[in-house]
Parts: sequence; C-alpha cells; structure tokens
Amino acid sequence: MHSSMWANWDFHVSFDARAGLIISLASIYDLKKHKFRRVLYKGYLLELFVPCMDPTEEWYYKTFFDLGEFGFGLCTVPLQPSADCPSNAVFMDGYYAGQDGKPVKVSNAFCIFEQEAGRIMWRHTELAILGENIREVRPEVSLVVRMVATVGNYDYVLDWEFKPSGSIKVGVGLTGILEVKGVSYTHTSQIKEDVYGTLLAHNTIGVNHDHFLTYHLDLDVDGYANSFVKANLETKRVKDNISPRKSYWTVVSETAKTESDAKVQLRSKPVELIVVNPNKKTKLGNYIGYRLIPGSLSSPLLSDDDYPQIRGAFTKYDVWVTPYNKSEKWAGGLYMDQSRGDDTLAIWSQRNREIENKDIVLWYTMGFHHVPCQEDFPVMPILSGGFELRPTNFFDRNPVLKTKPPTHEKWSNCTTKS
Repeated sequence: MHSSMWANWDFHVSFDARAGLIISLASIYDLKKHKFRRVLYKGYLLELFVPCMDPTEEWYYKTFFDLGEFGFGLCTVPLQPSADCPSNAVFMDGYYAGQDGKPVKVSNAFCIFEQEAGRIMWRHTELAILGENIREVRPEVSLVVRMVATVGNYDYVLDWEFKPSGSIKVGVGLTGILEVKGVSYTHTSQIKEDVYGTLLAHNTIGVNHDHFLTYHLDLDVDGYANSFVKANLETKRVKDNISPRKSYWTVVSETAKTESDAKVQLRSKPVELIVVNPNKKTKLGNYIGYRLIPGSLSSPLLSDDDYPQIRGAFTKYDVWVTPYNKSEKWAGGLYMDQSRGDDTLAIWSQRNREIENKDIVLWYTMGFHHVPCQEDFPVMPILSGGFELRPTNFFDRNPVLKTKPPTHEKWSNCTTKS
C-alpha cells in the first residue's frame, strides 16, 4: 500500500489480485476548517460482466466475468513510460501471492501523474460593468492514478482522477481486439440471417456484446454514518395564474430507509443521487454530502431468466446501497467462477436491511452496449466513459476560489491583451 499526498488530497493506493487498483482512505483538506475530512473509505472496480450476444452452440457460453473469473490484478500489464503514462509520471509496482504462496511482482503496475490538459477549473468574464474588462480564469490541474489490465482480447484503462475542487472522476477506456468469428460472407448483401454482429472485413464478424463495470464505493462523507438521498426532479404545474409560465420542475427529496428504497434504475426518471451525513450541516442548514454523477446509461437487455443474467443480476439496477458488511466485497459472490447466482448483491439485498444513518456502501454499474463497426477493426480506438463523485454542500463555498492566477506570458499569435 502506498500513501499519496497531493494538493489538498490524501489517499492510499493498493494492489489486489482480483480488483487490481484500490483507492482507500481518501480525504480532502478543508482550508476553512483547517483539517482533512474523509470522503471515501474504499473504492474499486469489483466486476466486469461481458456477455456476448451470439446464442449459437459455439458461442452461447461466452459470458465473461472478468474480475471474478480471471482477476484484474492477475491481468495487469506493465505500463509503458511516455505512452501509457506521460513523462512526469511516477510508477509503482504491484504484488500478489502466486499459486506457490510466493510474491509475484508486476512491474509498473500503476502510475501517478499530474495532468494539465488545457481544461478550465473556473472562469468568469464580467460584462455588466461598462468600460471595464474584468476576467478571471483558473486552469485546472488534477492528479491521475492509472492502471491497465489486458483480459484476453480487451485492454481496459482505469483512471482515478482527483481534482482540487473535491471531485473524484473515475474513468475507463476500452480498447484492444474484438471477439470475432469466421463466416463465408464478404459483403453485407450476402447475409440473409441474423449473424449476431457486424461484418468488419472479409469473412469476419464482430459479435455484439456488452460491458458492465460495477464499482464498490464505500463513501464516508465527513464520517462513517451516512444516508442515501434521492433528489427527484418533478414537473409541477403553475397554479392560480401566478405566472405566465405553465410549468417548472422542483426537487422532491426522499431518504432511503432500507435497501429496497435505494435501488435505482437511472433511465426511469430524472434523479440526483447524494450520500449525505445526516449528523452534520453547513452553516446555512444544508446536509453535507457527495453526489454521484453517472456515466454511460446502458441496462442489461437479457431476460431475467437467462442463466448469464441470473449470475449477473447485480447489473439489473444501476445503483444499490447496502449496510457495510466486511464479507460483502464482490457483487457476483466470493467464487464467481462457480457462481449460480445464489451469492450475489441481488440476493444479499433481499434482506432489506436498514441503511439510514449507517455505514453504507454504494454499488454503481456503468454499462456499454457495443455494436462493432469497421473502425473497431483490427485494433479498436479507445472508447471512453466514466462517472464523478462531486461534493454537494460539503464545503461552505467554492473550495478553489482562492487559487492563484497563472503567470501571464506573451504569445506571438495571441491578440488579446492580458
């Protein structure tokens, strides 16, 4: 385990044979309160469900659970300096116990680097004051922790990005080589049946498939006792002719009492998902919290009685919330390769335990439906996605407001005066 301190962040980085990269004990320094405040106790990718959509005899069994069946740590590949990571990166090795009990070293298992990508932290140009040119801009610099796992044909790039504003962005990149099968076709006009994919080259079909990445997010927002709040955005009609407007939307919040209250399918209705500390408020009376800003919204299209979906039932909902239990680490069960779906997150949650003002864990699944195209062949350009954990009334105001402006330099092709 490595301890990392950067800007206003303090966190630990560790390596696991199954999960690969694990982030833990992430805290951010509050300049106003003069102390570090806990955000995340532990976070990691816990499963990657990849079902192929070809039901034929040669392919029906290709429904992979990459972490539980292969291990992301075991599949971690050494990172290449100046290619996988920029020149300013620091590299760290990973270790796991081999089959003989001896430590196995993975060189350059992950890297940590500052990222300046021309992004803006915050800015404003004041136009309302005549005769004045008031402009304030602050460039963004963040810290990225990265690893790459190659599971068979696919390469997965996993990033955890820490921002001075308090946000944690979790990114994933999919690249590598598609699962393909040989056919007799050389043109789409020859195809008269369902081939379960796309003709990518002569005699080559790229098979349709999914990627469902499930994350374990044990948030400890300014303390371990937290609650899960669904801030529903609901349309309201304007009454009594008080306005020329006919409608507006407002926030109707509900705090989940039990596990069943907290299951969320994000496509069903607009909602903001917030983990709050119900025991602490800002000076203005708002509960201190962190919000999940979801990424790609793709739900499983397999039927509930299909055997792969029974094993992967934890992907049916985008979000689950459970009380912390040290034995509940893997949503697909401890022994995923032997699972029949009887030891999954979907089964645990049937106990419908209380989660209000408890030490809770948020399980979030981000999905991709992948219909292959010719640009994906023979090696696929990276397909990126991700999600964000963003402070929501955690600070009294913008925590990076006092960031110093950059030093102005003369640019020969810039006509704007500084």
